[in-house]
Amino acid sequence: MKLHELHKIVAKTKKRIGRGHGSGRVKTAGHGTKGQNARGTMKPDFEGGQLALTKRLPLLRGKLRNKALKGKAFPLSVGALASLPKGSEVTVALLKKQNIIPGNIDQVKLLSGGTLSVPLTVSIPASRSAREQIEQAGGKLTVA
Repeated sequence: MKLHELHKIVAKTKKRIGRGHGSGRVKTAGHGTKGQNARGTMKPDFEGGQLALTKRLPLLRGKLRNKALKGKAFPLSVGALASLPKGSEVTVALLKKQNIIPGNIDQVKLLSGGTLSVPLTVSIPASRSAREQIEQAGGKLTVA
């Protein structure tokens, strides 16, 4: 095997654009003259000034789309209701009045936790296990 019989291995080096006089691409740095492509990068979704596709499409409608508008329910354990008087009707207003929840809360959901021995009439949403705890204490739930 001789030197001229070897396979040629030719790997082109990457153009080093904008690296001064020694690079061989001086004045316009390999970008040509003027025009949009000479002036930096563009967004991949740029359409030449036409209104972008993402802006032309309608807003997403329907379930689970506008989460920012929904308020989250404040979680409250059933054990927090033990301090209420016997037979009282539990509402958000009563919980605020008794300082069980903060004043800026509008939605509350009862979750199981703690013990309840006082029979109460609850008119706020509750989980299944919280409902069972309320019924075992002799109370009832008026919200479905």
